Amino acid sequence: MAYQRRRQHYYQRFRVVIPVFSAVAAALLFLFALLSFLAPSPVETDRMHLKRQHTTISFREDEAIEHPEFGVPRDGGKLGRDIWTSRNSEHFYGCSNSSNKFQKAQVITLPNRYLLIATSGGLNQQRTGITDAVVVARILNATLVVPKLDQRSFWKDSSNFSEIFDVDWFISHLSKDVKIIKQLPSKGRKPLSAYNMRVPRKCNERCYITRILPVIMKKHAVQLSKFDYRLANRLDTEYQKLRCRVNYHALKFTSPILGMGEKLVHWMRMRSKHYIALHLRFEPDMLAFSGCDYGGGEKEQKELGAIRRRWKTLHRSNPDRARRQGRCPLTPEEVGLMLRALGYGSDVHIYVASGEVYGGERTLAPLKELFPNYHSKETIATKEELQSFSSFSSRMAALDFIVCDESDVFVTNNNGNMAKILAGRRRYFGHKPTIRPNAKKLYRLFLNRRNMTWDVFASSVRNFQRGFMGEPKEVRPGRGGFHENPSTCICEDSTAKVEKHSGPRKHGKDNTTKRNASNDEPDVDNEAEWPEMDDDDDDQNDLADKGTFNETFSDYDAMNFEDPDLEEIISD
Repeated sequence: MAYQRRRQHYYQRFRVVIPVFSAVAAALLFLFALLSFLAPSPVETDRMHLKRQHTTISFREDEAIEHPEFGVPRDGGKLGRDIWTSRNSEHFYGCSNSSNKFQKAQVITLPNRYLLIATSGGLNQQRTGITDAVVVARILNATLVVPKLDQRSFWKDSSNFSEIFDVDWFISHLSKDVKIIKQLPSKGRKPLSAYNMRVPRKCNERCYITRILPVIMKKHAVQLSKFDYRLANRLDTEYQKLRCRVNYHALKFTSPILGMGEKLVHWMRMRSKHYIALHLRFEPDMLAFSGCDYGGGEKEQKELGAIRRRWKTLHRSNPDRARRQGRCPLTPEEVGLMLRALGYGSDVHIYVASGEVYGGERTLAPLKELFPNYHSKETIATKEELQSFSSFSSRMAALDFIVCDESDVFVTNNNGNMAKILAGRRRYFGHKPTIRPNAKKLYRLFLNRRNMTWDVFASSVRNFQRGFMGEPKEVRPGRGGFHENPSTCICEDSTAKVEKHSGPRKHGKDNTTKRNASNDEPDVDNEAEWPEMDDDDDDQNDLADKGTFNETFSDYDAMNFEDPDLEEIISD
């Protein structure tokens, strides 16, 4: 009887506990389901990781700027080498003189053949057009009329050729190569009129002879409009050397621009023996074009999305894929960390060539913390000194060009025209260090940098940057654009050649062939990957299909821009 009462008692207590257990279990299941619903997907987790890394753009006013706290040394770390020069650069020099077989202009120029061109884009895009125009005039045995600069594009600069470049020097310096005049001659009492036409991009010598020569023989004067990248990348050696004579010797800025540029360089040198010039390219238009995510949340998406909608041909891209492919400009903070990892200490002076930086001072703050000696033309010159330049975008760009060209180290954060021309120019004049971030490899490193020590991070940066530092033979001859890699115009002195071919030989198997190959053609694994140019195609969008976006930023030549304003903004 007592047993039955105890059994009934426990049964009644169990009946009371069951609902409690059920309620608790239901609550836990509900909580688990809620957490699963709110948890980000693996892709979203990757994006959140990126946002924590890219805190240089932070739009909440109450949010502090985060700086990496993983022991960045003030001196950048000792590397055991000179960080201000390129290895073996003393053995290479620019060589663009013509051979004895290259006839003088007076011999090959035929009467009643006049070539005019209308350039396109910003200062540096126009510079490529001017350089190529001289070569085209030579191909056609024509007289070149001083090129017209683009005054109607996005940049809206009213400057003419003689206000940017020394026109008399241009004409006289090239007088043995091409006959150049300032304007078309008159035909009777009327000025000679030019027949306007356009050639396809990357038109080679045969293309000009078959398409343009018959027209110029009939019309006597032809103007080629929107003349940018209208000449093939690969040409005969004599024509390539002529390109170099134009670009590196004949195109000299006017005295006012040179004078102001030299003052800016002098002021930088007064502050420090060495300085870095950084072409930042972190403007809103550039970021909108890239389609990348910089951690600014909904506000960033709205602002950059509004800019993107100005161009119907610019479609929304996948930001994660763009970053993996190396098509996203580094943030100012990432550029600073890369430079510190490469050995440049906090005492180094940096000159920044840039337009309006997206996010303003909040974006720049981490870079300025890493490099307090931060300068621009606006900070080292007065408004009065810049007054005659500030209303003209091309003249302001020319000042930045001079300071960047004269810098000990030039860093580019994109692969537009200024970056390409300066890279080629610095190779030609002694292989001064020119750093292009290997964004494709650095992407993961920046993503995971808080999970490693500074020494590991810095070592990885230096490893990934091999082949992206502007050193001799870093890129095979003929690869990439000629303006960026003018290999035809770079010679090697006898000392380097002797050293290359007279190294110690091992006993036994002959290693000569292997040694020569390793000197003449750098290891492909350590070489900057450059897209191949196809000179027979009219357009350059074939490169985009091949996925060759492995330079500092997407190779703009590979884009088929349907909107000319968009091309001009992005490419210069």
